[in-house]
Amino acid sequence: MLKKESLLKGTIILAAAALVARFLGLFQRIPLDYMLGDEGNIAFTNANQVYMIVLMIATAGFPSAISKMVSERYALGRPDEAQRIYRAGLLFGLITGFILAIGLYMLAPLYGAVSKEPGSVLAIRAIAPALLFFPLVAMMRGYFQGRQMMSVGGTSQIVEQFARVILGLLLGWLVLELGWGDRWAAAAITFGSVFGGIAAFAVMLKFARKLKKQDAATTKSSRPMNAEASAALRSSIGSQASKTPASRLTNRGIYKEILSMSMPSLVTSMSINLLLLFDVMMFKRLTVSYYTLAESTAVAADYGIKAISLAGIPPILAIALGSSIIPIISSAYSLKNMDEVRRQASVVMRIVCFTGVPVALLLAVASYSVTGLLFAGPSGSGPVAALSAAAILQITMMTSNSIIYGMGKPKLSMVHTLIGLGLKVAVSIALGPILGIYGLIIASAVCFIVVTMLNLRSINGIVKLQVLGARWLPYIAAVAISALAGWGAELGILTLTSAWPGKLSYLLSAIAAAAVVGGLYVALMLILRVIRPEDVTALPRPLRGPFNKLFRVLQRSGA
Repeated sequence: MLKKESLLKGTIILAAAALVARFLGLFQRIPLDYMLGDEGNIAFTNANQVYMIVLMIATAGFPSAISKMVSERYALGRPDEAQRIYRAGLLFGLITGFILAIGLYMLAPLYGAVSKEPGSVLAIRAIAPALLFFPLVAMMRGYFQGRQMMSVGGTSQIVEQFARVILGLLLGWLVLELGWGDRWAAAAITFGSVFGGIAAFAVMLKFARKLKKQDAATTKSSRPMNAEASAALRSSIGSQASKTPASRLTNRGIYKEILSMSMPSLVTSMSINLLLLFDVMMFKRLTVSYYTLAESTAVAADYGIKAISLAGIPPILAIALGSSIIPIISSAYSLKNMDEVRRQASVVMRIVCFTGVPVALLLAVASYSVTGLLFAGPSGSGPVAALSAAAILQITMMTSNSIIYGMGKPKLSMVHTLIGLGLKVAVSIALGPILGIYGLIIASAVCFIVVTMLNLRSINGIVKLQVLGARWLPYIAAVAISALAGWGAELGILTLTSAWPGKLSYLLSAIAAAAVVGGLYVALMLILRVIRPEDVTALPRPLRGPFNKLFRVLQRSGA
């Protein structure tokens, strides 16, 4: 039986699914460094970045909007309207996916010309058919998230990644064995996304049929709210669709409501992919005075295959939190329950600070060992470290965007994101020619900082967040000390094992850095009382016991 999940449980499910999916994606990129040359790696990176942007355009921010609208309708006891919204989203995904799949295929040569990477054309065309499936899958995931059934989307995501990675790599290996070269191999591997789309769609269909039978077999569990709550919700939605009886709710009205909500969401959800696409598409043009052609090709390949994939791991929790917090904050805000909005928003930001930062720190300080261990060599570890450090700021930006969206203020986050993207372009143009890839990464960090500051200012204007308060200074101290100690541990082990086989040396130094960063970070957070007993209640249940034991040990020792 499909059941609703709480914020914490939903976040854990989505985070676990995203973590598995990310590692599967990383597993795909690791063999690429051994299988393909620089041209093939660049083609794979370009195809994936272009595809992600086009996919977001194809869904037009509908999944988040559907999640919010479905949650609101069920809160009011209007499942008929929720079903109409869901069907309208599926129709939109079907039509736009078909149109954009054809468009991406036809315009692939134009991208090759602009990016000065003609070898990417074949890979972009190979991934285009995936657009026939993923917009539909995205709409279905949005609906299930609106019903607070996060495990459904998580399951489909894992199945999708298994099919995409395994079948794509097998097809790429076959093409290389036939001697067709890097361009065809990169295209074969990207075609794995089509297999992933088919698998994910099949999983979502299975769950959709199960939920339909379940809904039909039970009476309506959502009772209509009182007139005051209903009026408050209509005012917060501010749309004709919510005022229209289910029998007269048309697709046109639904699209009008969704687009008014989703267009701002589209900008914010695309921000990271737009940054990365800008980097890979304009890299050679912006750094032509800094690198030679051979250096530019090598750096671009390392950035796309190594830095982007590894730095994408720390924000996984923020993505999961954002997906699960939107319907919960939306429901509370609609009913004017501002205490619940403040509590949920504060908990989310606190969890992000406690759990997202250590992973980014580890990848930043141990980038040389991690890159050398996973890939063919440690080249590109500098950009990996820089982009992983910037991911800390990315996490806060993404989480604050989700909070604002849940409060029904998507235009605010859109404006903030546009300001940040404008700064990203300007700073990249200024620093790219003199700092190379690091200039582009610094520009991304500037974007993250500015958007986060603007978001937090807006949130605090509505509800006062209670994240860490007076604990910010000891928190920063714990982060800084852990990072320095981890970097020292990695450097020491690398020095001691310099005569050992490379992979073994990298493995030991990465383990040492992880142990020092993780252990010291947790210890300092407890000793400096950054994490307090009341914070433990917001942690996943498996972590509560160990942390409570640590607190008791510290109390007995008088720490």
